[in-house]
Amino acid sequence: MSAKNYHIFTDATMDLPQELMKELSSITIIPMQITVSNTETGECYDWESNQIQVNKSFCHLQRNGFQAKTSQISPAVYTQYFESVLKQGSDIIYLGFSSGLSGSFQSALLSAEQLQIRYPERTILCIDSLCASVGLGFLVLEATRLQKSGVSIEDLAQWAEAYRMNINHWFTIDTFEYLRRGGRISGSSATLGSVLNIKPVLNIDHAGTLQTDEKARGRRKALSVLMNRLNKQWLPKTSSQIIIGHGDCIEDAENLKSLILNHYPNAEIYLSEIGPVIGAHTGPGVLALIFYGISR
Repeated sequence: MSAKNYHIFTDATMDLPQELMKELSSITIIPMQITVSNTETGECYDWESNQIQVNKSFCHLQRNGFQAKTSQISPAVYTQYFESVLKQGSDIIYLGFSSGLSGSFQSALLSAEQLQIRYPERTILCIDSLCASVGLGFLVLEATRLQKSGVSIEDLAQWAEAYRMNINHWFTIDTFEYLRRGGRISGSSATLGSVLNIKPVLNIDHAGTLQTDEKARGRRKALSVLMNRLNKQWLPKTSSQIIIGHGDCIEDAENLKSLILNHYPNAEIYLSEIGPVIGAHTGPGVLALIFYGISR
């Protein structure tokens, strides 16, 4: 079998800028269901059927009282997508959303286990990325490049499990409200944070879970903290690419880009919108800094 004769899957939690998405034309992105509703007006939109866009329209709904809910991918959905490729005689590697943030990866494992019995001659590998959003996109993009260079499925799996720990996710949010709704902080903490104008800086740790790194007073201080993390962690000789993800806050993203270029004029910086699946939990105004660096 050719080293390229396998198919890469990921899921809709992955985010990348459009200019890099074109490199992923050979992979399959498994959708996730998201529902946006307004309890006062009764309006309700389904992500898959209405194709709500990530930037202005989705964030506009959130800012106007709509609440977004996501559902993890079921084993049946994974089976539907995986089996369509297996029937064609191709092997599979799935780079999935962090198991520390969703139960979807366990669903993928259940599907793969059942399909392996039905297709014993095929290789089916599920890799827990321990990443999210643009961080997952960062991993999938490089995996796709390696596949095109002729790397085997087994070697790609080994690389992904090692490389994922060097993908740094640092981000700040504009409001605590969406973390409160998701049960990650208490209502009293959210209220106090809003009163004090606290803009927490968070990261995704070695277990793929969300952790608060620092509580900055104001947006400007939060950007400064993000820069400090880049200064301490980034390995530009290994990868000069940096992706700034944002939830409809392009001015903040551009400001952060300028800060970085002032210090690192050779940095290769891309701006990427944060998709609705992740944006449902972070809200408008989220600003993320993703780069290859020292282990998280």
